Amino acid sequence: MGFADQRFNVNLSILFTELPLLERPAAAAAAGFSAVELWWPWVDSPTPARPELDALKGAIEDAGVRLTGLNFYAGQLPGPDRGALSVPGEESARFRANVEVAAEFAGSLGCTALNALYGNRVDGVDPAAQDALALENLALAARAADRIGATLLIEALNKPESPRYPLVSAPAAVAVVDRVNEATGLDNARFLMDLYHLSMNGEDLPRVIAAYADRTGHVQIADNPGRGAPGTGTLPLEELLDQLTKAGYDGWVGLEYKSTGGGAAAFDWLPRAARAAR
Repeated sequence: MGFADQRFNVNLSILFTELPLLERPAAAAAAGFSAVELWWPWVDSPTPARPELDALKGAIEDAGVRLTGLNFYAGQLPGPDRGALSVPGEESARFRANVEVAAEFAGSLGCTALNALYGNRVDGVDPAAQDALALENLALAARAADRIGATLLIEALNKPESPRYPLVSAPAAVAVVDRVNEATGLDNARFLMDLYHLSMNGEDLPRVIAAYADRTGHVQIADNPGRGAPGTGTLPLEELLDQLTKAGYDGWVGLEYKSTGGGAAAFDWLPRAARAAR
């Protein structure tokens, strides 16, 4: 077992960023990958014009890669925001406006995983009120995902980099997953297990995998410290992914790390034969 036994996709919002967005799917294909994922690409617009949506769809199709994951609108990301769905006022309205747009775009490309970042705590707003708003919006997103046969993903981030984000542990994120599934009855909400974020929070990763592999809908990786490629830090990523496989996880592993050099050199750690999903 090992890296060669995983199904990897490339996150085009953090890798190949030296290229314009529409050139990144082809760059991923040229590097040997057959699948990609994206944060919501239009950070200033939850409802971009149809020609913009069609241009990105065409770039993905022309490159011959699969879109396997997409974020709902999450505000300025990268930037100060960590989602919009629990933020009262204009931001949660923008999230709701985005739900059907993102689901339709994902469905048009056969993408079956939609990630909904929870959003930061807001000064002067009762956290319980934010959580109630979040549940309402997550249920809306889960129903939209269900209509295209997709999973709704809920992610824990790390407290050092996201100090106002409330879901900074695996149990906290899984508790939200459970609340959404109870509210909708659809059972299509799942945990997004980002091993970098969980390690930054000091969690026992083998224990997290043992506890939550069966509730996990997607996995993302970067090494720690540094959020670089596997092998640049100290995380035993190959062993952890082996444990996930043995625990029954057979989904995608998103490459969501930073590369100082850019281009295909960002993947020198992974043999080309292991890059295309089998």
